[in-house]
Amino acid sequence: MKVVLIGVGQAGGKLTQSLAEFDYQMDFDAVQGALAVNSASADLRNLDIETQLIGQNRVKGHGVGGDNELGAEIMQEDAIEVMEALDGKITAEAEAVFVVAGLGGGTGSGGSPALVRELKEVYDIPIYALGILPGRSEGTMYQANAGRSLKTLVREADATILVDNDAWHDAGESVEAAFDTINQNIAQRIGLLFASGEAVEGVGESVVDSSEIINTLREGGIACVGYSSAVVGEEAEDNINAVTSVTRSALFTGTSLPDAVTADAALLVVAGRPNAIPRKGVERARRWVEEQTGSLQVRGGDFPLDSDRIASLVLLAGVERSQRIDEFMERAREAQEQQQKDPVDHAAAFQTDELDNLF
Repeated sequence: MKVVLIGVGQAGGKLTQSLAEFDYQMDFDAVQGALAVNSASADLRNLDIETQLIGQNRVKGHGVGGDNELGAEIMQEDAIEVMEALDGKITAEAEAVFVVAGLGGGTGSGGSPALVRELKEVYDIPIYALGILPGRSEGTMYQANAGRSLKTLVREADATILVDNDAWHDAGESVEAAFDTINQNIAQRIGLLFASGEAVEGVGESVVDSSEIINTLREGGIACVGYSSAVVGEEAEDNINAVTSVTRSALFTGTSLPDAVTADAALLVVAGRPNAIPRKGVERARRWVEEQTGSLQVRGGDFPLDSDRIASLVLLAGVERSQRIDEFMERAREAQEQQQKDPVDHAAAFQTDELDNLF
């Protein structure tokens, strides 16, 4: 799947660079272009990808201080500059654009929905979002910002893939200490999703292509990704049970949105050496995903890759009904109530999801 990445805010910029680096190191050639956009100049200095500073007239390169309403206003005001920076990156080869953002900060949470809306007015290809939810230990401002941003982003984007910051780092490790680990895990998993059907080694029996990713995400709303892998035997017939086992782990313990299982659509991608991927195992695992998700739209296929491991990557679309989302939105509402006691309340419009209230 040929994609262009636009990172908004500090977390979005860092993750966009990690995704671009993973794609380059693996020689997948799925990432066609990458741009980091921020209102804080200091956050752009250590990035190796192309950058665009916004809001210079308003905040002089110092960032928005967690104010996501200001972040949205700045993105709207400087949308022309961002579009000019994208010139030449979104070519006819690009099949989708991903706007990448941490949903707790000011520029990312406010600017990403505004940018998605601008992009959809210009381009005919799908405009997706990759949003990072703050962990439970992060402050009330981040929770309230993310709740407000998520409601707007889900409505604006063609689909929003969510990653919970509590999902992919070691238990007991603080989120602050785990940011690099989280970014690496996201880059590996989302990077493999992007690469499905692009740069394959060998010929699989039923190779996944980008249309299957797009058709799965066509359900819209919230999506998540699950992943697990294991060392396997040389011959395909030895790995039938292994495919089912790693698929179970991917769905039950390896998703970017823990406990999200029920879905409107799903895609199962089994990666490994072609002669080690058992067709019977893939089909059995696909039917199992169908049973667990309750969806009749479960696609499946191979991703031939030179490795001594076999991996299952599961994309779930339409997971808004998950308990994790309900829990997060309740945290966000509580955070909003707490913020309302302060003189400055950046989440005052959280109780409504009208777009004008954010922009």
